[in-house]
Amino acid sequence: MVKLGTPLSASATRVMLLGAGELGKEVTIELQRLGVEVIAVDRYADAPAQQVAHRAHVIDMTDAQALRAVVERERPHLIVPEIEAIATDELLRIEADGLATVIPTAFAAHTTMNRERIRVLAAEELKLPTSPYAFVASREELEAAARQLGFPCFVKPVMSSSGKGQSRLSTPADVAQAWQTALDAGRVRSPRMIVEGEIAFDCEITLLTARAVRGGQIGTHFCAPIGHRQVAGDYVESWQPQPLSARALARAQEIAGKVTEALGGMGIFGVELFIKGDEVWFSEVSPRPHDTGLVTLVSQYQSEFALHARAILGLPVSADLVQPGASAVIYGGLDGAAIAFDGLDEALAVPQSDVRLFGKPQSYVKRRMGVALARGADVEEARARARSCAAQVRPCKTIDTPE
Repeated sequence: MVKLGTPLSASATRVMLLGAGELGKEVTIELQRLGVEVIAVDRYADAPAQQVAHRAHVIDMTDAQALRAVVERERPHLIVPEIEAIATDELLRIEADGLATVIPTAFAAHTTMNRERIRVLAAEELKLPTSPYAFVASREELEAAARQLGFPCFVKPVMSSSGKGQSRLSTPADVAQAWQTALDAGRVRSPRMIVEGEIAFDCEITLLTARAVRGGQIGTHFCAPIGHRQVAGDYVESWQPQPLSARALARAQEIAGKVTEALGGMGIFGVELFIKGDEVWFSEVSPRPHDTGLVTLVSQYQSEFALHARAILGLPVSADLVQPGASAVIYGGLDGAAIAFDGLDEALAVPQSDVRLFGKPQSYVKRRMGVALARGADVEEARARARSCAAQVRPCKTIDTPE
């Protein structure tokens, strides 16, 4: 039997988020609906989840000493990594010392934040199908690996996220720039990179996979596949459900089940897969809500954030799809602090639409500042509505108050 306490009291159930972005904000809201006390930690002040959490801290989460200090100060029951730029070696020690339970496990956070560790686990230990790959640590090794794998191919830092540092190499002439791009964008100043051969896939999906208590044991729940479109490694729109053949769906669920079981623990996982006909390849996995899963705010009975909150607390979950839905990113469009947004009345006039503005204190031209959401009779109608809704939202400079 699960018991939850009262926030800001001696009986409180305390959850600490490491990373307080837009995904963490939605998780915070879901946790607070269940009476959980939430502490949001990020590298900058007034991050989205910090605006709704009970307490907030600003630290460099890659600093092991600072990370342990905030955990010892707050004594959370659960630690929920929301980003990858964290001192995961310290998370392993924190969990081993019994200070808190890391969601889904410290092993999962430590493994997935490094493309080399997760690729070795998936391809070499679990024997899952992946794109051909090689790890390199110098420009010369990169040149040799690209020749061996063939062009086109991709280069990524082993430690980065959201497409940062990723390049597509079409010819040997692209090697020098790709090397520098990956070097500049990695979360640590390390030349370790992965080179991946290109797969001519029909679509790329996110298969949200929830591990939660079912019948007294941990069971696996699969959401309907989410299709998405990326630009420069970052998603710009997503939709659910993405149609797959029965064989591809079964294979996708088999692969997602194996990798999430190996990582262990409870919560939501965003398993990224390549699909071509009935064939499926493993790409990556995030042991947390996935940005493409924002669509579930309108498409599922329980969004990925509600699923995550319930699962980590040991509560029952439902991954049922309610209606086809879609999301479309709203970019900052300009550089500036405390920007405003115009056109929301026009945006929300789009049938069955909704908008989430994340409240990030600083805008950049290509920073994700919000998302438009929409339902439809089918995926295409939902996508058209989400794109139309997003197009009406216009970031603008704030208007100075007359003196």
